Amino acid sequence: MKILINGCAGRMGLTLIRLIDADPALELLGGLEGPTHADMGTDLGVLAGLPEIGSPVRADALELISGADAVIDFSTPAATLEMAGLCAQARIVHIIGTTGFSAEDEAALAAAARHATLVKSGNMSLGVNLLGALVRQAAAALGDDWDIEILDMHHRHKVDAPSGTALLLGEEAAKGREVNLAETRDSGREGRTRARKAGDIGFAVLRGGSVVGHHDVVFAGDGENIVLGHRAETRDIFARGAIKAAQWAHGRGPGLFSMQDVLGLGDAPKS
Repeated sequence: MKILINGCAGRMGLTLIRLIDADPALELLGGLEGPTHADMGTDLGVLAGLPEIGSPVRADALELISGADAVIDFSTPAATLEMAGLCAQARIVHIIGTTGFSAEDEAALAAAARHATLVKSGNMSLGVNLLGALVRQAAAALGDDWDIEILDMHHRHKVDAPSGTALLLGEEAAKGREVNLAETRDSGREGRTRARKAGDIGFAVLRGGSVVGHHDVVFAGDGENIVLGHRAETRDIFARGAIKAAQWAHGRGPGLFSMQDVLGLGDAPKS
C-alpha cells in the first residue's frame, strides 16, 4: 500500500515516516509540506532520524498523488482542504487527523467525500475512539442530573482549544443525550459566573510540558462521580490508528467515515 504524508515534518508526520518505513507491507510514497517550509528538500529518512530513503520533502502534491493509495494528513485546516479536493479528483483514500476546522471547512470535507474515501477523527487512537463509545453509552444511561465535564490536557505547543480529542468526546456525550453539542457546550468560565446550567457539557483546558494527551470525562452526580479516561503516552498510537484507518478504507467506496467505523462501532458496513 502506497502512502503519502501531508504534514510530514510535524510531530505526527515524523512518527508516520518511522512506522511506515518499518512496515514491509507499506510504501512511503512521499511527504509534503508548504513550499516555504524550512525542511523543504530534506530526505524524509534523515528528517525522521533514519538513514536516507531517497525521498525528499516536497511541495507539489500533483506530482505524487496519482501514484498514491492513501494520503494520511496531519497538517493544517487550509492544507487539508486543498488535499481533500485533490483526493476527490484522484478518488483515493484521505485519512484526516488535522483538527481546528470551521463549520464551512466541515461542509467542504463532506462535499469531497462524495468522490473520495475520507476517514476523519479528532483523535486517531483506537483507545480514545473506544472511550468515545463508552462515553456515549454512559451519557445515554444517565440523566441530566449527572453533569458532564471534559478535562483536556496537551503539551505546551498545542494551539487549538478544546482539542479535537476533547470535542470528539463531547460529541459522543451529546449523541448519547440526543442533543446538539453546539447548543450545550460550555468552554469557558472565569470570574463570577452563572450557576451551571442543567444539561451543559463543560470543557476544562490545560496546556503544559510535553504531555501527549490526557483526557477525562467526568459524570458528576449527587454523592458519586464516574470518571472515564485515556492517557496517551506516545504519538505512535495516533500514527498506528491512522495507518489502520488507511488499510480499512482502501478499496471502499466514497464517503465520510470515522474511527468508530474503523473499529466496527459505527454505521458503516463491516466489510
